[in-house]
Amino acid sequence: MPKITVAGSLNMDLCVETPRVPVMGETILGGGFFTSPGGKGANQAVAAAKLGAEVTMLGRAGSDAFGTQLIDNLRSNGVNTEHIRVTDDAPTGVAVILLKDGDNCIIVDPGANALLAPEDISGAEPVIAASDALVLQLEIPLPAARRAMELARAHGVTVLLNPAPAQTLPAGFLALADILTPNESECEILTGITDMRRAARALTSMGIARVVVTLGGKGVMYSDGDRMVHRPALSVNVVDTTAAGDSFTGALAVSLAGGADFSDAVDFAQAVAALTVTRRGAQESLPRLEEVKEFFPAEKTIPRG
Repeated sequence: MPKITVAGSLNMDLCVETPRVPVMGETILGGGFFTSPGGKGANQAVAAAKLGAEVTMLGRAGSDAFGTQLIDNLRSNGVNTEHIRVTDDAPTGVAVILLKDGDNCIIVDPGANALLAPEDISGAEPVIAASDALVLQLEIPLPAARRAMELARAHGVTVLLNPAPAQTLPAGFLALADILTPNESECEILTGITDMRRAARALTSMGIARVVVTLGGKGVMYSDGDRMVHRPALSVNVVDTTAAGDSFTGALAVSLAGGADFSDAVDFAQAVAALTVTRRGAQESLPRLEEVKEFFPAEKTIPRG
């Protein structure tokens, strides 16, 4: 069974469907409000666990009702939560999500996520050292993320970084990752380049061995330094794109940790992301391995323990 450690955020998603995104100062009527356990880190942890990995989550939550619900939900999905610290100093993170025609826009209040410290990560060094892969994002403080990547590197553990939300990063930060999974806008922010082929090459030139750019309805483009490959998107009925990128990153980590080669792991991750967008919500939309096998029965992509 692949062992995955995820260092990242836990948020409660507050979602509402809207006919359009309002302009500043405007009030419009929406509908279909619902809450959903989310946060990029927690989403990736649940995605990996549902695909059969042994997953441990490192993070912070508030000592409020949202924090309790998020941790309980992780446990119910088989994620080890022993290294999630609960604090009275900040509320649990929340994300306000507007849904329109299957797409979304999101505002995140990090809350307790912003308190995750390098010391928290160092306390979980044995967990990281025993992992096949470390998965992380940028919804936690950069010092904590850097510490996690440094520890993983020191123990020969593969590092998958989803650089979201994209931001200005310290020199050498990205080079601590073995695999980078930005979307188009993140790739452009990180490189200043609008052409995705050139942008992906620019990222590999920074010392990142493999870059996978997720392109939404246009599929994915990936580079391993020697070649650039485009995979078109799988055709599905898109209901909600929330957690699509997170499911892709979690699935990619599990497939690689399970022994798949890189191109096959990308195919598997695409299938997982395609299934995710056919359902509403974040973690409840993430598919289990049995569902992926039915949807995309290519044996070579299926993770093996």
